[in-house]
Order: sequence, then structure tokens, then C-alpha cells
Amino acid sequence: MELHEKIKQALMEIKFIERYEELSNRFNRERIPTTNRLVYVDGEEIMNEISNLGYIPQFNTKEKFYKIEEEKFGDFIFGVHIILQSGMVDLVWIVKNGEELLLGSPWSTYSRRLIDINYRIKKPVFGTYKDLDEILEYTFEMYEDFKKALVHI
Repeated sequence: MELHEKIKQALMEIKFIERYEELSNRFNRERIPTTNRLVYVDGEEIMNEISNLGYIPQFNTKEKFYKIEEEKFGDFIFGVHIILQSGMVDLVWIVKNGEELLLGSPWSTYSRRLIDINYRIKKPVFGTYKDLDEILEYTFEMYEDFKKALVHI
């Protein structure tokens, strides 16, 4: 599936690939092997961290992921889903223009859609809440940059 042209431009403008690779390399499997990962997380701790970053957190109990309350910014509605599984972080940005869904897939697909179908960036992994806090801070910085870039295209 091809990325919407405005989404593609915004991702390129914020240097999404470079930044995601940096995050992936910083929180990689060599630094945090499977045996050292924080597999079971305290949901309240995660909700507090998302709140501390300035967002209204929610938890989807049916599908088991955290999300922020959707935000209207410019003509778009934005959201973030955070999937924590086996000590790995998978992120999904949601972008709607009215009722049209422009983006709603995991970060791992963006590199394949921007560069090459075989290009893969590994999900960041975490071994402590401090690791997870740093990952979330970095990803929400990227999110804010992405929102601004998309609105100004």
C-alpha cells in the first residue's frame, strides 16, 4: 500500500527514517537481550508516563494497546497507539482528514513504503521503565514534528 503523498512528504521532512533508525539502534537487541527485557509492565505506570508527556492516555482493553486521545490539529485528526509486547515498542500513528483515514499502520511499515519493501527497521526494545520513558519521549517529539510538518504541507 502506497503512502498518501502528504504523509510521505511530512515523514521525509522530519527525517523519519533516520530518527527511527537512531531510536532502534539505541534501544537494540544487543544492548537489551531477551532475558533483560521488561516483559510485564504496570499499566498505571505507562498511563502516568503518557500523562506526564502532556497527553490524555487511554487503554484499549480488547486489543491491549495504549493510545492517546485523538487531537484535532489544522484540518487533521491525529492519534498514537502504543503496543508494548515482549519488551518491544510498536507505534502506530493515526491520521484522518475528515472521515478519510490517511495513516493507521505501524511504524515498521513506513520504511518499507518510503525506501524499499525489504527495508526493515527493528522495533526498539526496553529493559527498564527508564528505557521506556526515553523511547516514549523521543517518539512523541517525532510525533509533534510530524503533526507540524503535515499541517504545513
